[in-house]
Amino acid sequence: MEGLPEPLLAEIIKRITSTSDLNSLSLVSKQLYSVDAEHRNAIHVGCRLNPTTEALASLFSRFPNLAKVVINYSSWTYSQGDQLNNQGLHVLSSHCPWLSDLTLSFCSYINDTGLGYISHCKTLRSLRLNYAPEITSVGLSLVAIRCRYLSVLHLVDCKAIDSVEWLMYLGKHGSLEELVVKDCKGISQYDLLKFGPGWAKLKKFEFEINGKYWSSRPYDPAYVTGYPYSYDICCENLKDLRLSHIVTDQEIGLRFLLGRCKALEILYLEYVIGLDESEMIALFKRCSNLKTISLRLMPLRCGIQFRTALTDDSLTVLALSCPMLQVVELTFTFCDDDWPTEIGFTQEGIVKLMQSCPIRSLVLNGASILNDEGMKGLSSSQFLETLELVDCQSIMDAGMNFIVQAPCLSSLTLRKCDKVTDVGMAALVRAQKLESLTIIGCRQISQEDVQWAAKTVKYSKEIESHDSLKAMNIILHANRRWSAMNSIYGC
Repeated sequence: MEGLPEPLLAEIIKRITSTSDLNSLSLVSKQLYSVDAEHRNAIHVGCRLNPTTEALASLFSRFPNLAKVVINYSSWTYSQGDQLNNQGLHVLSSHCPWLSDLTLSFCSYINDTGLGYISHCKTLRSLRLNYAPEITSVGLSLVAIRCRYLSVLHLVDCKAIDSVEWLMYLGKHGSLEELVVKDCKGISQYDLLKFGPGWAKLKKFEFEINGKYWSSRPYDPAYVTGYPYSYDICCENLKDLRLSHIVTDQEIGLRFLLGRCKALEILYLEYVIGLDESEMIALFKRCSNLKTISLRLMPLRCGIQFRTALTDDSLTVLALSCPMLQVVELTFTFCDDDWPTEIGFTQEGIVKLMQSCPIRSLVLNGASILNDEGMKGLSSSQFLETLELVDCQSIMDAGMNFIVQAPCLSSLTLRKCDKVTDVGMAALVRAQKLESLTIIGCRQISQEDVQWAAKTVKYSKEIESHDSLKAMNIILHANRRWSAMNSIYGC
């Protein structure tokens, strides 16, 4: 490769995505070493740099044209030496004049001083902070004011941020298109409304609270009981909306988004307490470009009923109004298998949705309403390629005979589907149709009987941690009516 011109070598290097491969290639010759150093535009730094500041100075001097830097201390221990500190961020800002994308994860030793150094990176467009416990609103304000091209901001588990002057500034003067706020105790859903005119530019928004999120009303510090909330806010360009673990009221807090969005393509609603079906139906009618929807629901008091907030009426409108829908995920938590009416949907409604839209991927979690007859209905879905069934206790072996007949199905995942046995797997083996099969925690399926059921087979007898919702359900069964919460919140 010594005789190749530098532009061609640079193009070859750009096509190599593995960092280890790039490092190995740079050792082949001095020319490749120089070309790699000149054209490397992204780097991922872990825990092994020690002493940190000197090592970063050497690293960034070697790669002067870095545009994307990821620094992650997620697995750091004291034995690995120092973490990144403010001086390290000073080195980063002074050595990387073209920096546009920065991710800092689990960096416990940086604070507003370090973020002040980063604010001098005039080309910065994307900043992601994942667990930065010492960062406050002061540091964010510096970034908001100085980084005029900032368009992506992620704040995850940043507990010291307790005011939103930075957000108000970005709303009035910034150009933010993507905002993610998760587990930031000092930022409430009501604070986020102060983003004001910034909502009109936003294309992606995600908000999540963990812990005792159901107690956020009326104890949210920014919520004023009895105040006539009314928001003159435009969010017509929002394409990706994800709300998780929040309590809503009509026209209060972030619920206003559901009444204003018109361009949504992706919608994730995870345990949003207070959803109103008429509001969701109106949303589906407006958002004809919707391509992905994920609904994670739990039963609550709805008038005289105890069920999830949405019914087949929502699915019918979704089927009629969203002809581009391709990905659907429906999760039902704390719904008793012996009380199928706790799930507002029926299997007929789900099957009708699948037959009406070009859905390629379907995930059903805790769907006790789905049985073998429902699997027969799903088998007529003309576009279904990927199916994942989690804790669907009414599906038996006959369902496997049906679903393998789906014309485009190539990937099937079964997790904790305890009534499917090796007999059902035999149907998959006979069909020889699947590209991928994943079996996790299905106690009546043996590893030997799935070996030839697909070209790629993944098998685990143990239930993974994120598949243990049912176990949680059993533990909480005595208190499953969520008496404290359900006495306050209904559909």
